[in-house]
Amino acid sequence: MSGTQPPPRPDYHPGSAEPRLNRPVTERYPQIRATSGYGDPRVRHTGPGPGAGTDQEPERSARLTARLVLAMTVVVGQLWALTVTVDSWMEGHTGTAWWGVGFLCLSFLVVLALWRLDPKDR
Repeated sequence: MSGTQPPPRPDYHPGSAEPRLNRPVTERYPQIRATSGYGDPRVRHTGPGPGAGTDQEPERSARLTARLVLAMTVVVGQLWALTVTVDSWMEGHTGTAWWGVGFLCLSFLVVLALWRLDPKDR
């Protein structure tokens, strides 16, 4: 195997207006250099377009924030209830543990209802 020749390079057809780029290259993307973006003269505006970062629909943003706060509150409550439920179960208080399981199921249904409230916001 050491005496075999590498396969011949395919014919190269130049396609760039810059003569220095019209050469056979082994790189995958020959026109992308390490300075692309900040050193490329074709890039004039590097920031986002007009209106970026401004709130286009403040009512939608308020709804999403309110639902997010409610969901996070429910998740924190679920973590607390899970801790109390496991402690009760381990101590042998099965009645309290089943109430905790009921609370966990109910809080899951609340989060599911919040998620299903407005399907276009997903």
